Amino acid sequence: MSKLEEIFAAADERVRALGEGYEVVDVEQHGEYGETHITIYVDKLPDGMSLDDCEKIHYEIEPIIDDIDPTDGKPYVLEVSSPGLDRPFKKQRDFERNYGREVEVRLYAPLKGAKVYEGVLKLRTDGYVLLDVGGEDVVIENTRIAAVRPLVRFD
Repeated sequence: MSKLEEIFAAADERVRALGEGYEVVDVEQHGEYGETHITIYVDKLPDGMSLDDCEKIHYEIEPIIDDIDPTDGKPYVLEVSSPGLDRPFKKQRDFERNYGREVEVRLYAPLKGAKVYEGVLKLRTDGYVLLDVGGEDVVIENTRIAAVRPLVRFD
């Protein structure tokens, strides 16, 4: 198990134990201005994260992450963030929660002349995603998909 996988598992176990609908959705490590940053993306169902939630989670998981020692003794910055309204779906449960909702599917290469499809998510299997696009079913193989995310409209 990699350090990031270990961080994900430990942080998710801790935030779920709080019993407020929290779940870790992703963990990233990146460098910025010569510093190492560990960013833990946490969502809260059904209403999403607030700044207070991020602060609370930070204090809850900081000792656990320090014990894992993600940078082998080197300093790092721990960040806890909301994944945002338009975060890409990563896990099957992300897809399942969004059945019946509008999504945007971005492809690596055009399919029938389009690289982006917008429609209602009907199903996601190991092999494909099924969308309702204007009343017509569109099947897109998972290997063609770069990202699927909620369709956010600002009117």
